[in-house]
Amino acid sequence: MAGYTERVLEDLKVRYAHEPEFLQAATEILLNIKAVVERNEEKYEKAGLLERFVEPERIISFRVPWIDDQGVIRVNRGYRVQYNSAIGPYKGGLRLHPSVNQSILKFLGFEQTLKNSLTGLPMGGGKGGADFDPRGKSDMEVMRFCQSFMTELFKYIGPDTDVPAGDIGVGAREVGYFFGQYKRLRDEFTGVLTGKGRTFGGSLIRPEATGYGAVYYTVEMLKSFGDDIKGKTFAVSGFGNVAWGTCLKVTELGGKVVTISGPDGYIYDEDGINTPEKINYLLEMRASCRDKVQDYADKFGVPFFPGKKPWEVKVDIAMPCATQNEVKLEDAKNIVANGTKYYVEVSNMPTTLDAVEYFKENGVIVAPSKAVNAGGVAVSGLEMSQNAMHYSWTAEEVDAKLQQIMKGIYQASWDAAKEYGMEGDLIAGANIAGFLKVADAMMAQGAV
Repeated sequence: MAGYTERVLEDLKVRYAHEPEFLQAATEILLNIKAVVERNEEKYEKAGLLERFVEPERIISFRVPWIDDQGVIRVNRGYRVQYNSAIGPYKGGLRLHPSVNQSILKFLGFEQTLKNSLTGLPMGGGKGGADFDPRGKSDMEVMRFCQSFMTELFKYIGPDTDVPAGDIGVGAREVGYFFGQYKRLRDEFTGVLTGKGRTFGGSLIRPEATGYGAVYYTVEMLKSFGDDIKGKTFAVSGFGNVAWGTCLKVTELGGKVVTISGPDGYIYDEDGINTPEKINYLLEMRASCRDKVQDYADKFGVPFFPGKKPWEVKVDIAMPCATQNEVKLEDAKNIVANGTKYYVEVSNMPTTLDAVEYFKENGVIVAPSKAVNAGGVAVSGLEMSQNAMHYSWTAEEVDAKLQQIMKGIYQASWDAAKEYGMEGDLIAGANIAGFLKVADAMMAQGAV
């Protein structure tokens, strides 16, 4: 007879067969926490814990009408998935991208719940966004869209209820427009969004935080396996804020990033993306909205490989920083064939399940995104704290707190895996450590 975990997972597969991204995340999480559930199966099942854990507390969907520069009314679909508030207000980004749908946002919200738990900060999990594409739009069109989106969303968020942030397609410009409209509608100045500009409540090093945190996690991981970041070569995908922060910190700590990528292909810089001019050019590329990594190759005279991914390059550490499911089984085979020992997920769920299994079967150490990329939301949590105190910490103070949080995440993941007989399995460890805190809180609060 199937156990409690398997029964809940099978029910999800039937009920949400049309939501592949959500099922992918749910499968990974539930199978990794199975050992915890088996130790507590009777009390968890009696409390319906897993059935509540896998379902969002609330999903809000709405239309977003806005007027383009030609005076034509456009309509997009907006969402907010408020997944779990057992340990704090919902917290998670807003994504603006044509691919946004309920399945993707549910997977992101589910992952966010465990990620936020791992930080040790009092934050629940949520995610939202719209199928709006800011690329190619004027500032005024983006502003009108953001104002229309917030005119509906503001009813459901607040500093002690739900605190959104940025994500793909949502940078400083979009956060500013969202915040301005929220302030106008609520007539209050609160820390309801994170990733704000420095002049109106933002935190220092927030733009760099996800990349910085990923590298701090990598440093701890390397220590555990008797290794060091100095002299290591890195393959990085993407060229947005996350890749930028990663390049900055890897360079500072003595490593060398040799690739970045975009929808058009990847570049290989044998000397490394390791000077202020090169690293900051990533920001120029992103701000141009051209979405072409070939611009880097043209500017710095390095090879460009159109239509290809950077995973064919021989490096010590692979760090996908772009989007979900960018690394498939064939990519995993390339990475293994190149002798890459460490695979560090920086973007959310960048690896298909069969690729993860291939890595594990072939001795590659896999660091999971929910732990690796928690630095972004950790500094968002620190921004919330600063807003609540009406105070700002220095960059050094924020960075020191971020380093401690990432060190704590790695240690908690390592210890949890060891406790449940899976020593060295960082994926299982992160899922277990994140789940235990949420589960304890849910059990204490009753059937809600």
